Amino acid sequence: MALTRSFKETVKARADRDPAFRVGLLQEALEAFLDGDLATGKILLRDYVNATGGFEELGSHLHKSPKSLMRMLSEEGNPRADNLFALVAHLKTAEGVSLSVTSKPAR
Repeated sequence: MALTRSFKETVKARADRDPAFRVGLLQEALEAFLDGDLATGKILLRDYVNATGGFEELGSHLHKSPKSLMRMLSEEGNPRADNLFALVAHLKTAEGVSLSVTSKPAR
């Protein structure tokens, strides 16, 4: 059986050609955080960062070590709120989007 592209390569290729996909990844990550699902939010943010420039570039913008950012979004990572929100603020600005929270009745 032939080997296929890795998931990471597939996500990057889609993000390169589809701005709505990139925004969707970012939006889904934030929705996971708001739903209390830190693990899924970190996975989605990590996928977004890997697909849109990588941790080296992000680290230079945030004046943080790329390894520190990778650790923060790792499975074992426990990001502080100020670091997480700074990262999200930078990503949404870099993406050129404004995201907001709206309320709706719970089901």
